[in-house]
Amino acid sequence: MKRFFIFGLGYTASRIAASLEAGGWEVVSTGGEGTLRFDDSGNVRMALADASHVLSSVPPGGEGVDPVLEAYGDALDGKELFYLSSTGVYGDTGGAWVDETAPTGTGRRTARAEADTAWLGLGGRVFRLPGIYGPGRSALERVREGKAHRIDLPGQVFSRVHVDDIVSGVIAALDAAPGAYNLSDDLPCSQNLVIEEACRLLGMAPPPLQGLDEAGLSPMARAFYAENRRVANGKAKRLLGWRPLYPTYREGLRAVLADGQANHQMARRKEP
Repeated sequence: MKRFFIFGLGYTASRIAASLEAGGWEVVSTGGEGTLRFDDSGNVRMALADASHVLSSVPPGGEGVDPVLEAYGDALDGKELFYLSSTGVYGDTGGAWVDETAPTGTGRRTARAEADTAWLGLGGRVFRLPGIYGPGRSALERVREGKAHRIDLPGQVFSRVHVDDIVSGVIAALDAAPGAYNLSDDLPCSQNLVIEEACRLLGMAPPPLQGLDEAGLSPMARAFYAENRRVANGKAKRLLGWRPLYPTYREGLRAVLADGQANHQMARRKEP
């Protein structure tokens, strides 16, 4: 049986694992939903020895060290390697487009850029991801919970990607050449447009337009607005034959809403 090892079985990686298992792979993993503890070195190394493919979704630690490479880098020789990185490695471009040839390491995520470079140096396929959304984790939930904001920053744009489009990108790259691949949708736009579409789908009034200081954002959320870029996905389309199932936030949010409604109906049918 084909064996795949995943470090960090979380929101995105768990969906990758489900797709792999549906394709006949045996998946062993660490993480909150995984089958092994990360620090169970003996069993992790035994599982790695039996795996041909390894994916990590584990971000760098507080001191900028990649925990997977630090603990198990010596056990990755000869493996097909995959790493979930971030388009934050490109830093701020003032709204300009970036592709995989753009310089990295100039933004606020220098530790991520270093990990990105390290996995590329090992011959990995590195997927640079913008804001991830999907079922249970989208503008729809933020609007329902009263946590959505519309920020008055003219010209501010972001790219995003539906979690299922990350899954299809990773699957498409199983036999692809090593290198960096941007997986993003086709329509970078302001976050305000996404919030407004979520409100329209839910039949709710959009939140008021606020200045950045007025919104009272957390430091992490505020940092989100410190960079401005458009992410190009042409390389993944050319070399992987990948196409996003949700090319814009409009299709993606409609799918998330439909998924939630289907799950709600299923839960009601199971009620006694």
